[in-house]
Amino acid sequence: MKLTYYGHSTFLVEVGGKKILFDPFISYNELAKDIDIHSIEADYIFLSHGHVDHIADCITIAKRTNAKIVCSFEIHEWLNKHEVPNTHPMNTGGKWQFSFGTVKCVVAQHSSGLPDGSYGGSPMGFIFTTTEGNFYYSGDTALTIDMQLIPIWAKLNYCILPIGDNFTMDVADAAKAATFVECNTVIGVHYNTFGFIKINTEQAIKYFADANKKLLLPKIGETIDV
Repeated sequence: MKLTYYGHSTFLVEVGGKKILFDPFISYNELAKDIDIHSIEADYIFLSHGHVDHIADCITIAKRTNAKIVCSFEIHEWLNKHEVPNTHPMNTGGKWQFSFGTVKCVVAQHSSGLPDGSYGGSPMGFIFTTTEGNFYYSGDTALTIDMQLIPIWAKLNYCILPIGDNFTMDVADAAKAATFVECNTVIGVHYNTFGFIKINTEQAIKYFADANKKLLLPKIGETIDV
């Protein structure tokens, strides 16, 4: 399974012959200025919540690629009003069999407002179960005891967790989250994009290593095998 990182919390996973893009926020991210969003192909776009730093490029990419957008019911309605009809609404606790595997929506402890100020529904995380491996993307979240439920539903190969603090978990809480979900390979996101979430990446990697876990921080534009 390949994962390409596009900065902030935006990444693309290739699985089952499909390209799955998450939380597209690229053209507004100065750190991702070398990424051309018009070159990104996607069969699916998953949105963890409605904040602008997770949805800013969604409509542009979706209209060009006709990717199916998986999101909360409220974001689904908002997208339909913006003439983006290829959506699949979900909500916390639900699961669905897609062409590449099964996705279950789980709790994310955060908020969710859309760029125009309207309500974005409950924020969500996603558990992916596929023939090529399983992974969990928490979305923006605090550390929550609900994460201890995740091993009931899937044995994870890796997970994607925010590590930037201030708006989400910090490094220490992300390491604890990895323990809760019983996964020792973590891809860190939602850090260093702007001042509120600046971290020391070397210290973060060491913290995970000291906890017998691996923290992967791919460069923007880099593709890794996971």
